[in-house]
This record gives sequence, C-alpha cells and structure tokens, in this order.
Amino acid sequence: MSKLANHTAMGIVEPQARIRHLGSFGNTVDVDPNIPIRRYYRSGMEMVRMANVYLSEGNHENAYILYMKFMTLFIEKILTHPEYRSVPSTTKQPIQAKLKDVMPVTEKLKVKLLDRYKKEYAQFLATKEAERAKEIEKNKEGSKEKNAANELRIEINPSKQPTAPDISLLDQVVYPNDFPSGSNRLSELILADTDKNQPRPLFDRSHKPSQSLIEGTLRTVVIPEDTMKIFLNLANKNTNNNIETCGILAGKLERHRLLVTHVIVPKQHGTPDSCTTMNEEDIFDVQDQTNLITLGWIHTHPSQTAFLSSVDLHTHCSYQMMMPEAIAVVCAPKYQSNGFFCLTPNYGLDFIAQCRKEGFHPHPNDPPLFMEAQHIILDERANVEVVDLRSR
Repeated sequence: MSKLANHTAMGIVEPQARIRHLGSFGNTVDVDPNIPIRRYYRSGMEMVRMANVYLSEGNHENAYILYMKFMTLFIEKILTHPEYRSVPSTTKQPIQAKLKDVMPVTEKLKVKLLDRYKKEYAQFLATKEAERAKEIEKNKEGSKEKNAANELRIEINPSKQPTAPDISLLDQVVYPNDFPSGSNRLSELILADTDKNQPRPLFDRSHKPSQSLIEGTLRTVVIPEDTMKIFLNLANKNTNNNIETCGILAGKLERHRLLVTHVIVPKQHGTPDSCTTMNEEDIFDVQDQTNLITLGWIHTHPSQTAFLSSVDLHTHCSYQMMMPEAIAVVCAPKYQSNGFFCLTPNYGLDFIAQCRKEGFHPHPNDPPLFMEAQHIILDERANVEVVDLRSR
C-alpha cells in the first residue's frame, strides 16, 4: 500500500497531499462522444450552481472539487468532443465568462483549504507529541515503582546480595526515538476534532466532505409526494388518447440533498410508446431564470406497466451520465402504479453507454440494466411547481 493510501485509510494526510487528493477528483471528467455536446454545456452551468451552493454552506471541499471539474471539462476535455468545432460562439461565450469568474474563486478556495489543513495537521502533531510525552512519563513512573519494589525486597531480605542488573530489562526502557516518526507516526492517531464548526479531516470515514463526489455514494433525491398525481393530471388528455407525456425534473441542491421543486413540460411529440422533446432551449431558459439543476425526467406509460423500455434506457443514460443521482419516474395510470428507476451503476450504465443501436431493440436482462432507485424520498410536505411550455 502506498504512503498516501495508507494515510488515507487511517484518516491523516499531509496538507499538500490532501489538496492533491481533492484535485485528483476534480480531474476525473470524461467526455463521451455519443452524448450531444449541448448537454455538457448545460451540465457545466449546473455544476457551477451546485458548487456555489456548497460554497455558501461552507462545504469547501465539495465546492473545490466541482469548480475543478468545471475547469477541467471546459479548458481541456471538451476539446476532444467531435461536435466541438460546430458549437456556436453564443453557446461558448457564457462558459468562457464563467471560467473567468471561477478560476480566481477556486484559487482562493485552495489557499483557504490548505491553510485549514495545515492547522489541522499541526494540531495532530501536537496531540501526538503530547501523547508521546505522556507515555514517556508513564514509563518513567513505572520504572520508579519497580525500583522502589526492588529496594523494598532488599530491605526485607537483607541476606540477599545485590546482583548486576538484568540486561533484558534494558529492552523495557523507552527512548524518544523508539516512538514512530515520519510516515509511521501518521498511521496511529486520527486528528482530534478541535473546532466543532469545521468538519473533521477529509479522510475520516464518518465526516468525509462529499460522499457523492469522492466515494461515489449517491445523494438523496427528495421528490414531493404529489408530483406524480399533478403530472398525471396535466397528461390526462394525452393518456386518454394513448399518447405518452414527458417532463423534466428540476430542482436544487440543499445540504447535500437534491430537492425536486419543478416539473418542466416542454413542447413535445408523443406516440403510444415514445415521447420526443422539442425546443430544448426553452427548458434551458427556464432553468437559467430560476437557477435550477436537472435531476431527471418523468413520463407516462398510458397503457403499459411502469418499467424502462430500450428507448427509455438510452434516454435516461444521458441524464445519469451527467448526474449520477438522476431519476427516471414512470407513471402507469392504467395499473395505478409509479416506478422510480435508475440504470444499475455497476453494469447497466456502462452497457447502455456503449450500445450503438437506436429505436426499440432487445437488451439482455441478466445482469439487470436498471433497478428501483434506492436513494429517493417521497416528501408529503414538499411542493412541486409545474412549468408547462407546451402552450407557449
């Protein structure tokens, strides 16, 4: 195990190594040539929105990682997309302007994080040194007690002649250099939480700054309980005509949870088993004006059960590639049921991303490509707002 990996497992890493560790997560951005480039430009703006929320909440590690991802994506990785040269300047300009804003903020954030890490590391070393001194004192006291006991035995047994000290006892003497130093000393103690207003060190498993960004654990998505009922009401006319209706689930990030606050219903063309959105720019305008991020999508199966068809799987793949927590909600009014789905992260997501077939086509069922989402909560107290663009 490497020095960094060993220290990471135990909870302590030197300040510069912690910064590099955060930066490594910020650099993990891949561009899939099969995903339309416009989605990357949209997700980039959402990335900055989420980073700004993290920054305002004092979650500096998450903010730093997202700012780094944003810069990595639009300074380096986006250039490899086959559609890059065809992106109009009107699309690129907002991103370029945002880069100018983000770069100095990220640099200041790095300095602030490094300063905090240095203080935490200094506190760790001081704590370790205090424990070392305490241990030395304890051993000294132990030696005194042993000497006193030996003297007592001599007094009780005056006939016993003193003998030369047992050389093996020298092995019990504790010297300062016997205590771990350098890399070894870091593996013995997790830094004490000296400031209750600051999170514990980055690699303390119980207080990692971003389980989603670093560990891959999904954040909770909170969906207002009446979302499906409201959506079915506005889709009722299509449902009666056996036509699918679809909408975008949008919302915000708040205290590491994703909250669905809006359903945006775009102009669309539906059939009994498919739905195609039109004028996506209208959706983006609404999100820009209301500062919303995309959290998934919702659609009806007027005459079928709740599941993800092959077309649905491909549609959802692009959402989940951009946002790991993205949810696909399927309403099946005929069967009075709703499904909350996502692609299986260990198989389905990669499989569908690599599939080049279009339209309805068969996929293997084992291993499963999608699953019931386990990271959602239905909240009966939350409200959802509908923005219906079909009539505009």
